[in-house]
Amino acid sequence: MAIDFDVDPEFQVQIDWVKKFVSEEVEPLDHFMRVGEDKQGNPLDEDSMKAVRAYIKSLQTQVKAQGLWGFHLGEDLGGPGLGQVKLCLLNEILGRTRMGPTVFGCQAPDTGNMELIAHNGTEAQKKKYLEPLLAGEKRSAFSMTEPHAGEPGEFKCMAVRDGDEWVLTGEKWYTSNGAGADFLIVMAITAPDKPLLERASMFLVDRNMPGVEIVRDVHGFGTPIEMKYDDSKRRLGGHAYIKYDNVRLPIDALLGEEGGGFVGSQTRLSGGRVHHAMRAVGVCQYALDMACERALSRRTKGERLADKQMVQADLAESFIQLKQFRLHVLYTAWLIDKTGKYTREIRKEIAAIKISAAKVNHDIVYRAIHLHGALGMSNETPLGDMWMSAPYMGIMDGSSESHAANLAKLMLRDYEACDDLFPTYHIPKLVAKAQDKFEQVIADYLEK
Repeated sequence: MAIDFDVDPEFQVQIDWVKKFVSEEVEPLDHFMRVGEDKQGNPLDEDSMKAVRAYIKSLQTQVKAQGLWGFHLGEDLGGPGLGQVKLCLLNEILGRTRMGPTVFGCQAPDTGNMELIAHNGTEAQKKKYLEPLLAGEKRSAFSMTEPHAGEPGEFKCMAVRDGDEWVLTGEKWYTSNGAGADFLIVMAITAPDKPLLERASMFLVDRNMPGVEIVRDVHGFGTPIEMKYDDSKRRLGGHAYIKYDNVRLPIDALLGEEGGGFVGSQTRLSGGRVHHAMRAVGVCQYALDMACERALSRRTKGERLADKQMVQADLAESFIQLKQFRLHVLYTAWLIDKTGKYTREIRKEIAAIKISAAKVNHDIVYRAIHLHGALGMSNETPLGDMWMSAPYMGIMDGSSESHAANLAKLMLRDYEACDDLFPTYHIPKLVAKAQDKFEQVIADYLEK
């Protein structure tokens, strides 16, 4: 039995390059984009923004030269075809950054949408939507959640067939990158009377089509409310509230089979959950790094924080949580690589790491903030952004509660109920069986 935690030497070279590149190029870009102004406090004008965009393009060119552009993609789509374990190790590094995924061509929500179109799209759809998406020439969004519910059984957005067209009507909420996307993949009910998994279909919708209305952008914690209504600031990103008012779509806008929307979307969500989890590892490692530096640098009551037993206990707990979580994510990725499928056993592991991601992210970031005191509560360390993002892990791609319920159901399929009055592990019952067994063992021995 071979158990090996080493990375092959060729890939280790790539990992080392990515670490250095992210540290020297991407993280400074993050910090600069965080304020968006020069040293004199002047906002960047259009020429300055063009210079920054050109710089980002130059970074992307370097990534392409290393063969790491779109590293989540298989070889059939022009990517390196690394497999899930290697993807996890790279996502762990990018998890420390904001701009890393954009620089490496693996930003959400485009990554999952690429997989959706690759698996379900026609050749014409791949030509129109997938190819420019792979090249970084277009951006996309996945429009599924609705204002009244995130649970598929409650969706109301509908698409009705009308001759050679589909008519799309309804509202969608928190469509990430919706306002800035060139096109959207919209989940809509097409057969409301059918079983749940056959009710919905997916459609490719150009954002500039008549009837597509961006009501407003919804931003995360800490963003001024006026950002929701300022069209000029949409380049900063957000989660769009969208109305589809009798949007008339051509018949070939259907992505995949009619009624295959819910099942087809799992192609997008399952792999994405693994990548989210490994990026959470990167975030948590960054938070733990900051906590350790702080513990060694700050003094109170005549000694370093690092010498306080309660601080030592917090650091140790964070290390253990992170190490266990990281290994579980890599194990899940290894299973996917081994089977090439999202089997029931693998879906169990994915649900488990998705639940753990939320708790580990919360716990480790909180401990780091607490250790920093007032500085941790300020906007002068990355911890504030990490803390505001922590709840996302328990909500996006399915709530922790829904994953826990699904995990429990999958687990219980491996067990059977006991029809006897007492359970199979009831000691008197087990002793009686053992006595019967050894009565024969003793008898056989005495007969020799």
